[in-house]
Amino acid sequence: MTSDSHKPEGLVQLQVEHPIWDRFFTVAPLVVIGTREANGENDLAPKHMAAPMGWDNYFGFVCTPSHSTYQNISREGVFAVSYPTVDSVLMAALAASPRCDDDSKPALMALPSFRTEEVDCPCLSESSVFLECRLDRIVDNFGVNSLIVGKIVAAQVRSSALRREDIDDEDTVTASPLLAYVSPGRFATIDKSVAFPFPAGFRRGEDSPNES
Repeated sequence: MTSDSHKPEGLVQLQVEHPIWDRFFTVAPLVVIGTREANGENDLAPKHMAAPMGWDNYFGFVCTPSHSTYQNISREGVFAVSYPTVDSVLMAALAASPRCDDDSKPALMALPSFRTEEVDCPCLSESSVFLECRLDRIVDNFGVNSLIVGKIVAAQVRSSALRREDIDDEDTVTASPLLAYVSPGRFATIDKSVAFPFPAGFRRGEDSPNES
């Protein structure tokens, strides 16, 4: 038997016959996915429906089959991930510029980038973390969207953003603030944080009965 005694007041029922995600704000990372076009040119595209896929070195993001990012990864089997710095939010936004009639994307010429060594895909230079991935799987039919998952085969992080035993985590966040996408259509700077109040005995891992 359940009780409604703790149900909050003032709830608004949303109609799930339509997408609900524009009706409230959520926080997500903002990343830029780098791929190779069929002609060898660079393509960069910002994504916010993105996250590690579990504790191991897998990374996934949501895309759409009609987008060049999806088509490039399907064809080439590789992609790169950049986590832009707070100062490069405008560069990340430019990566979302529409294509011209000839399918080119001139805005990318204004973005400082480099090709990675392991998978030969572009990364946005003004970023704090860089991941190189080989395609592991694509899961289609989340409505019009798909989940693309890659195995991380190389990773680099700026020294200012690297967690170290001799530096407090709070100082690392302050020195290298995080760029967050506040969906829909906003962003925020995270330069302060506090330790999460895990309960006593909490452990992360497959053998832990307390794992969330």
